[in-house]
Amino acid sequence: PLEQKKITAEVCIHHLWFSDKDYDSKGTLIKWNPAVKTAEDRSKLWDALLDDRIDVIATDHAPHTLEEKDNIYTQAPSGGPLVQHALPAMLEKYHQGVISLEKIVEKMCHNPAKLFQINNRGFVKEGFFADLAVVNLNDSWKVSNENIAYKCGWSPFEEYTFKSKVSHTFLNGHLAYEKGRFSTQRNAKRLTFNR
Repeated sequence: PLEQKKITAEVCIHHLWFSDKDYDSKGTLIKWNPAVKTAEDRSKLWDALLDDRIDVIATDHAPHTLEEKDNIYTQAPSGGPLVQHALPAMLEKYHQGVISLEKIVEKMCHNPAKLFQINNRGFVKEGFFADLAVVNLNDSWKVSNENIAYKCGWSPFEEYTFKSKVSHTFLNGHLAYEKGRFSTQRNAKRLTFNR
């Protein structure tokens, strides 16, 4: 079981999505640390994720500005904005038959809560905080400047069309996002841990 593992591992969305071939079109926008590698490396990461050698899918969300990223490779910072597009990207892989919905939930919700021993999070259960994403699996949309919610104003997925869209999110049982609009109510709560 996951809770008994002595060594755990995570993989980031960008390492499951991009390969070194994307540097020609994306340049430093896809500079991360560790770097995006070959399609063969990406395939091996998928193998390890699907056979449970890798436990968690992470975002490594680091929303540098375009001005910061617009630099030669060695001078540009590593990282990029990924929180908004992480779930649609994984759902795209579901549509492609690469990963099941259940495995996405396990790797993005259940396992992080288990590994970090976060109290009452990561599952839809009575007594747990309702941190939920409502998704339309068949609502195609193109990532564009007009629908990017990041304050940094860009995404490595810009111009990509996803088949699935997050329509609502709930934080601690309160509506936080609905069809392009964010709630102005503050409903955050401090995480507590069972350790």
